[in-house]
Amino acid sequence: MTGRILLDNITARTMKVLTWLSVFIMLMIGAGLFFKAWPILREYSIWEMISGESWMPLRKEFGFYPFIMGTIWVTVLAVLISFPLCLLTSIYISEYAPGPIRRAVIPLIELLAGVPPVVYGVWGVLTVVPLIADHIAPHFVSYSTGYSVLAGGIILAIMIFPLIISILGEVFSAIPQELRDASLSLGASKWQTTKLVVLRKAVPGIFAAIVLALSRALGETIAVLMVCGNIALAPHSVLDSCYPLPALIANNYGEMMSIPLYDSALMLAAFILFLIIIVFNLISRTTLSWMEKRFKL
Repeated sequence: MTGRILLDNITARTMKVLTWLSVFIMLMIGAGLFFKAWPILREYSIWEMISGESWMPLRKEFGFYPFIMGTIWVTVLAVLISFPLCLLTSIYISEYAPGPIRRAVIPLIELLAGVPPVVYGVWGVLTVVPLIADHIAPHFVSYSTGYSVLAGGIILAIMIFPLIISILGEVFSAIPQELRDASLSLGASKWQTTKLVVLRKAVPGIFAAIVLALSRALGETIAVLMVCGNIALAPHSVLDSCYPLPALIANNYGEMMSIPLYDSALMLAAFILFLIIIVFNLISRTTLSWMEKRFKL
């Protein structure tokens, strides 16, 4: 008995140490980025850089507003495109699809998660960009190269399909079958049961899927870099080019480091992206806790 208690104590303390180690690593990443960004923070106010629209390192102008807006536009558009499709797909797979179809479709969807981002980027350049330039943009603007927020949003939406569908599938499968049976026994149709019982019970899980999809989309680099145009101007429509923060860092880090404060500016971009994800996830966790109480059956 003493040996079992000792083993339990060792296991508990080991897991505690590993948990705090994970937190420590996250703090070290944030501290490292802040330390590298400190030189430019001593020269300029953070608000001046976040609200500034001019990015000209040779003139010591470091405005991050176009990059922040580009990140937000592409990420939000990707979720708006992907979420309805993923939600309806997950409902069909979990509630309506026969067993053979379910077993055939799920592996194919999960296969998308294993495709390298650069492949999505190349496919976007060869297919999505010409589609936008030749067939979509002419109906709304006089000219567009196709390298745009819309192209980045479509590529990102496809990339986060497997993540959202996988999470929603787990959420729907975790809902007790007894709830469905009770609804059907009272005379509700299959769709009424899905809409009023399954979806209502799954609201917190659906919100969690959106949060994870946003977190994944915020940090995506290569595929977005290849199709967004990379023009340092804040977009005003989905047909405008954009320049998200991850693409800025990937495109420029390691080059032109002889320019004063350039290295520090790129590290500040990474730190801003780090803070956006941390703050967003903290807010989402608070909202998720409220939703779990609000929609609990």
